[in-house]
Amino acid sequence: MVECQDGSFYTGWTVDPARREKQHNAGNGAKYTRLHRPVKLVYIEEQADRSAAMKRELAIKRMSHEQKRKMILNTPLAEVSQ
Repeated sequence: MVECQDGSFYTGWTVDPARREKQHNAGNGAKYTRLHRPVKLVYIEEQADRSAAMKRELAIKRMSHEQKRKMILNTPLAEVSQ
C-alpha cells in the first residue's frame, strides 16, 4: 500500500514493491497514483500466491481509511519488508 501526497491510500499487489513504488512516482503506475503523486510505500504484506494476494488486496480496499491507517501504524514497514 502506498500513501499519496494528499493522504489517501492506494492498494495493489506486486512481486517487487520498491520497483512498483518507483513506477508510480514516475507516472507509470495506476491512473489514480499519477494524479496523486508523489507516493510513499507504507505497508507490505507477503502472500502465498497471486490468488491470495488479489483476495487480500480486495479485502484491504474494502477497509475504511481509518482502518487502513491503524493497520499501517500497527505494522511498521521495516518489520514486514525483512
